[in-house]
Amino acid sequence: MSSSNKAVFVGVILEKGSERKVKEYLDELEFLAETAGAIGDKQFLQRLDRPDKATYIGPGKLQEIKEYCNENDIEYIIFDDELTGMQQRNIEKVIDNNAVNVIDRTSLILEIFAQRAKTSYAKMQVELAHYQYLLPRLAGMWTHLERQRGGMGTRGGMGETQIEIDRRIVKEKISRLKEQLTKVDRQMATQRSNRGSLVRLSLVGYTNVGKSTLMNLLAKSDVFAENKLFATLDTTVRKVVIENVPFLLSDTVGFIRKLPTQLIEAFKSTLDEVREADILVHVVDISHPDFEEQMEVVEKTLKDIKAFNKPTYVVFNKIDAYYPEEYDEYSLEPKGKEHRTLEELKNSWIAREKTPCIFISAKNRIGLDKLRIDLYKMVAEIHAGRYPFDNFLW
Repeated sequence: MSSSNKAVFVGVILEKGSERKVKEYLDELEFLAETAGAIGDKQFLQRLDRPDKATYIGPGKLQEIKEYCNENDIEYIIFDDELTGMQQRNIEKVIDNNAVNVIDRTSLILEIFAQRAKTSYAKMQVELAHYQYLLPRLAGMWTHLERQRGGMGTRGGMGETQIEIDRRIVKEKISRLKEQLTKVDRQMATQRSNRGSLVRLSLVGYTNVGKSTLMNLLAKSDVFAENKLFATLDTTVRKVVIENVPFLLSDTVGFIRKLPTQLIEAFKSTLDEVREADILVHVVDISHPDFEEQMEVVEKTLKDIKAFNKPTYVVFNKIDAYYPEEYDEYSLEPKGKEHRTLEELKNSWIAREKTPCIFISAKNRIGLDKLRIDLYKMVAEIHAGRYPFDNFLW
């Protein structure tokens, strides 16, 4: 995608679904598209009992989108959910415009990962995920050859032959990439084992919550950080020393709602740093209106990669950007969570059992001294168990 590409976004409000929630999901999808380099133009919503099996949305809404795209030089129609190969083909037939690309959320995230991958290892992981996504969709890429099928006595034609050729090529590439990644994984596992028994902390969280910024402050390093989704793909590990107690701090790819299963599979080895951590530091963007839902997404992903049952310390970041919505005292509606002041929010979280947490602003360096003290205490406790004679004077 280039900065001149205009995109529209499509979401479905299912039965008992919330229009506000789907709108927020489309806002995130638009942010993803902007991260990839496109310009968000318009959002389309439709309420349905269930997505249409053939075209995901209804024919009337699809026709409306087609007309809008033709009149406004739109180059991308991006759906918030993953489309089947059949749905994508049928939508493309209705749109009937070679200048318009129909893609889904998974394809968009793969595009961003491809742009962001810098090391050969990350590039191989993204390439593997891309081919795994492509494999079940190959059939639709050859529908234009169906008319070439042979006559009497033949069971198939060039279209079917080409599909099988392509499938074999893609499967071979998947197999080769998996072999290459396995070799690198073994090297990385050796590197991790060579680090000894140092205590390991891993920064986890939704994408764009400030993990890399926090990493730079704690480790005094220069990890790439910017206000875009998936700014970090490669795992970064730094040695940090607080009050003469050393530990390893890692920062890896951020999580997101509906993270493609292909990417979770491809990046599993990268996430070994998370699985092998002694403590997870869950960084949360408290200024985001749906930060609690984002926390649930992270927790679900941690379960998916088998890294959930670990001591976790929650860091609520971006308190400088937290602004509660004003509450109308004369309103008949009850006061909602969006009206909570920062102090009310702090008290509610601190009061919860087994939820050690802190509220900071990495950008404005608010609360960092307390954060360092807390990390020191947690690391020192584990460190003392591993090195009981560290401070013994022989």
